[in-house]
Amino acid sequence: MHKGIIFKALATVALFASPLTAASAQMMWTPGSEIVGQSIQVETNGITNTVMLDPGGSARITTPGGMVVPATWSVAGNQLCLTSATNQDCWNYAAPFQAGAPMTMVNQCQTASRWTALGVNMPPPPPPPMQAPAGERG
Repeated sequence: MHKGIIFKALATVALFASPLTAASAQMMWTPGSEIVGQSIQVETNGITNTVMLDPGGSARITTPGGMVVPATWSVAGNQLCLTSATNQDCWNYAAPFQAGAPMTMVNQCQTASRWTALGVNMPPPPPPPMQAPAGERG
């Protein structure tokens, strides 16, 4: 009888202590969380701008000539949008950025851009494993 209880307790601890798989981490991903506060290089038609995505939705777009364009950014419905005083573009955004890994994204005009995050925020650590309740002698 005690072996059955111990086995169930160990199985429960093993289940909760197991590391997150890539699939489970992907399900917990909140779009935009990995890039808030980070810079991204965006290359479109051979021109590379650097976009700083500030907390709170403000953004700064720095052109190759050093001009800084104020903008805003948002994420909704698998779209990452940048809006400046003269333009708004939204790109398909279905997977998290990884630092240094280029990602091709297509905007609403079907123009492809290569986005490369210069850094990303680390995902939050998994919750601590649940402990099995102490037994009678516990």
